[in-house]
Amino acid sequence: MFATFHSRLFGTSRQTSSVLLLGMCIGSLPAHTQSASTSPDSNRADIEAVLRGLNRGRMISQVAVSPDGKRLAWIEGGRGGEILVAPLDDLKKSARVTAAAKPDQHCREGQLAWEPDSQALAFFSDCANPDDQDDLYLSRLDGSPARRLTELKGYENAPAFSPDGTRVAFLYVEGATRPAGALAAMKPPAGVIGEDGVEIQRVAVAAVHAAAPAAPTLVTPANLHVYEFDWAPDSQGLAYIAADPPGENNWWVAKLYTQPLNGAARAILAPADVDGPLHGLQIAVPRWSPDGKAIAFIGGLMSDQGSTGGDVWIVSTGGGQPRDLTQGRPTSPAWIEWDGNDYLFVSELAGGNAQLIRYRLQGDRVSPGSAVTFGSPIFSIPGSVGDGRLRLSLSSTADHSLFVFSASTFEHPMEIYGARPGMVMTSGLEGLLQLSHINESIEPGWGKAVSLSWKSDAFRVQGWLMLPKDYDPAKKYPMIVEVHGGPAAAVMARWGAGGGLSPAAFSALGYFVLQPNPRGSFGQGEAFTEANRKDFGYGDLRDILAGVDAVVAKYAVDPNRVGITGWSYGGFMTMFAVTQTQRFKAAVAGAGLSDWQSYYGENSIDQWMIPYFGASVYDDPAVYAKSSAINFIRQVHTPTLAVVGDRDGECPAPQSYEFWHALRAEHVPTQLVVYPNEGHGFVDPAHRRDVMVRAVEWFAKYMPPSE
Repeated sequence: MFATFHSRLFGTSRQTSSVLLLGMCIGSLPAHTQSASTSPDSNRADIEAVLRGLNRGRMISQVAVSPDGKRLAWIEGGRGGEILVAPLDDLKKSARVTAAAKPDQHCREGQLAWEPDSQALAFFSDCANPDDQDDLYLSRLDGSPARRLTELKGYENAPAFSPDGTRVAFLYVEGATRPAGALAAMKPPAGVIGEDGVEIQRVAVAAVHAAAPAAPTLVTPANLHVYEFDWAPDSQGLAYIAADPPGENNWWVAKLYTQPLNGAARAILAPADVDGPLHGLQIAVPRWSPDGKAIAFIGGLMSDQGSTGGDVWIVSTGGGQPRDLTQGRPTSPAWIEWDGNDYLFVSELAGGNAQLIRYRLQGDRVSPGSAVTFGSPIFSIPGSVGDGRLRLSLSSTADHSLFVFSASTFEHPMEIYGARPGMVMTSGLEGLLQLSHINESIEPGWGKAVSLSWKSDAFRVQGWLMLPKDYDPAKKYPMIVEVHGGPAAAVMARWGAGGGLSPAAFSALGYFVLQPNPRGSFGQGEAFTEANRKDFGYGDLRDILAGVDAVVAKYAVDPNRVGITGWSYGGFMTMFAVTQTQRFKAAVAGAGLSDWQSYYGENSIDQWMIPYFGASVYDDPAVYAKSSAINFIRQVHTPTLAVVGDRDGECPAPQSYEFWHALRAEHVPTQLVVYPNEGHGFVDPAHRRDVMVRAVEWFAKYMPPSE
């Protein structure tokens, strides 16, 4: 996967986009490996000019509607953007909310949480320690200065008020040296690996009415790494997903816990111990029912923390066998919220659409056989939606009469929208309540995009096709296939050029771009997501090649100028594809994997691999070998560029080095570019731009946009 996070040492807005996993880079690359500073040819300035022209429009990184539905808070801009609050019915009357002592002081601020009574807003800010440490602040929104609640020394994330409004809980890594998770650049290895310097994320609690800033109370045990949490409805306890440290490795074997604030943690669900389809899989997004008797969550085959999809499950707070509420449903739920004790609102991916559904639970909610009815979609959008917290999460009023979120498509830039249950369902943005006009009149700088589907084996596969800008069907164009990371993720339509390997930029520069969602992706139910288990690179490649055939049959694509690229799992698929077919004339592999066997021993997150491969590499090396590109290296003739960060903790740099070294030995045109101080998700804008420029130059050399 390739997930992007925004950070300083630690960011104030952390969002996960389509997201693979993977391990620790051991050692450093040889000095003769090409560095990121190598100068490309004279076309670079022209390419960079095109890229600059694509990044138009303002980013909305979080939205939060007040529980009473009267006001809206949002963060405009990316990293360190402004917090604005306005009446819901007139966002033009916005006012800045900040912890700054002076009007001209700029602080890095974000991560919003409304007080349950709608009278105050909590957020993190570095105003007290500029460019260093964030602290939690509370603004009464009455013109008085925001009040600092905490004295923190570490990484903080995901603030949430207790239902009674007296406390704010958040995820906290005390003394952290890096953001939590495997996406950030790993610390250089030193000391006793896996034992020294392990950083543990816990739930911390700060009192809202404290007289002065203070260190928070660390509530959860020191020996559990917490990934997500939810308050108990009585404000006296928590439900959370946690595992033994190290946290980067063990999310895939995490358990569901409940705990009184002043009591002991109790594991009520361990997927490794349950029978049925959840056995050995992953869990996320725990949500405590209002009556305190049940916890709903998402469970399924997930390749990355933060890239959530699966079925909706429910379990008694006393433990026991969980119940699958959506078994066989051909969608991928990602976020849930209770509406009373008998209804759930669920945000899910259905094919290429993001949609909101209301479930009705009848009878005993946790007993097998009790009825579940699914309402018609409240909205279904061929685009991306979210409020900036979790994948597909939405902000709602206390009575759930209104859901608010930002949304965009390939054609429409990001704006803030609202949706009301009971309104006439819409299949696009037009039927929503458009609340903002921040990016009015901005036109896309890339070509038209369409949703396609095609048959492959027993599956109907969905994907997106971007046409070249100023497309002329009388001409022939090259095409780039971009494979998403994950594999448990999906391409969703969204505005913008993005960073790294950008489909919009390829389109603007004269290429068709096919973005398939092959088997293993979210959007068509758990059976589809699980269809690539023990089969990496085979069925999913057949799906991709069938998609290429479908596009070539319908559009003016030159079949002799088709290339492939991708990041993370997409990088693996790029490396593997060129060993299996001569269809692709050029390839760019971002943070890829070439050898699953050596990878197993290099990475620090090997827990993710067991659900996919069925056993460890030591118990079944053959299943790893059959999907390793390095074992078929003599079949490669495709010129391949590989790029990777030197501190990548998901797809370690030696995997790219191994592939490059083998291609060079086989006299296949190749380059390897290693970027300093980068993890799996690049954060340096210059590096992200450099990746894109090099990719464009590579494809232009071997399959130029025009002949």
